[in-house]
Amino acid sequence: MKELTITTDCPEASRTLGRAIGERLRAGDVVALWGELGAGKTFLTGGIAQGLGVPEEIPVTSPTFTIINEYEGRVRLYHLDLYRIGDVDELETLPWREALFGSGAAVVEWPERLGGYLPDERVDIHIEIRDVTARSFRLVFGTKSLEERFGDLDKTL
Repeated sequence: MKELTITTDCPEASRTLGRAIGERLRAGDVVALWGELGAGKTFLTGGIAQGLGVPEEIPVTSPTFTIINEYEGRVRLYHLDLYRIGDVDELETLPWREALFGSGAAVVEWPERLGGYLPDERVDIHIEIRDVTARSFRLVFGTKSLEERFGDLDKTL
C-alpha cells in the first residue's frame, strides 16, 4: 500500500488539499479521517465538499449529533461523524449502509467506531496537528486504483 504525506502550513492550503481530494472522488468512494479532536477533520471535509461541487455558501458542519449530513454536488457527499457512537449497533436506525455502500461518496470521522464494517477499499487520511495552523496529512490508499487516482495530490498544492 502506497502512502503519501502532505504538510500544510495554513488553513487555506488544507482547504486546497480537501478540494483536490473532492475533485478526484467518485461514487462509491470512502474516505476515513483519523485524528484527534481539533485536528481539522470537518474543515478538510468542507474542502472535499467544494471539490465535489457543493457551493461554498453551503456550510459543512460536523454531524456530531445527527451522525450523518448529506450534501448535493457532482456526487452526493455523505459526511459521517461517529464520535458519539459507542457501538456500531447504535447506527441501525440510520442509513449508514447507504452512505458507505450507496451511490455517493462518504467521508467518515472517527472511522474506528465502524469496526469490521469499515470497507477495505478506502482512502485513510491521518491528520496530525503540527502547530496552530499547520497540519500533516498521511494518506494511505487501500487499492492500486485509489493510489493511481489520488497519488499525485502532493503536486496540486
